[in-house]
Amino acid sequence: MAHNTSSDSDNEIITTQSKIFSHGKPIHEVLGGGKVADVLLWKDRNVSAAILVGITAIWFLFEVVEYNFVTLVCHISITTMLVLYIWSTVADIFKWNGPKIPETILRDSFFEDLASNLHRRFYQLLQVLFYISCGTDLPMFLLIIISLYILSVIGNCFSFINLLYIGSICIQTLPIVYDRYEEEIRNLAEHIMIDIKRKYRRFQKTYLNKIPRGPVREKKTK
Repeated sequence: MAHNTSSDSDNEIITTQSKIFSHGKPIHEVLGGGKVADVLLWKDRNVSAAILVGITAIWFLFEVVEYNFVTLVCHISITTMLVLYIWSTVADIFKWNGPKIPETILRDSFFEDLASNLHRRFYQLLQVLFYISCGTDLPMFLLIIISLYILSVIGNCFSFINLLYIGSICIQTLPIVYDRYEEEIRNLAEHIMIDIKRKYRRFQKTYLNKIPRGPVREKKTK
């Protein structure tokens, strides 16, 4: 009887391999589609590279040069105004086209896609955390608790600027890595989840099931 129970548990664990990542959606659609997904997946390499360079430059100014935020904003504003003034003056002299605000910045679609994507992902994250916190999936609950604790320990080793920079780099690189090595990453994640569930089942059988429980009251049938 115990052998059958064990085999049933193993079969149930094995069937989770086909359920993990069962959404079947491409990573572009998972990221919300649109221009935001294009930037994260480096479909437009110029924009993606410009964002990466800009993030790195901001991190360098704040963390290495140790710029103050207000000072940096003022210096950037002064430099931008001087460049625009010189550009506009030279354009008037030589009859060139004057400076214009890039159309990409003027478009509402990019910022709307970005805000909508962030809102959607934040809402999904809240739903997942609420679902796990209710205790419906104890192995995943323990995994999230341990992961958050490890993240809190890592947070004590880095400054806030460094954490933001590391997070930004991950956002810029992990989607494209997953897109290129999707099959290998899925197989690795599936094996990890199966191993976690198998160890939890062993822990449950060895310790949790041995905890004494009160008698179960039978329901009266009318």
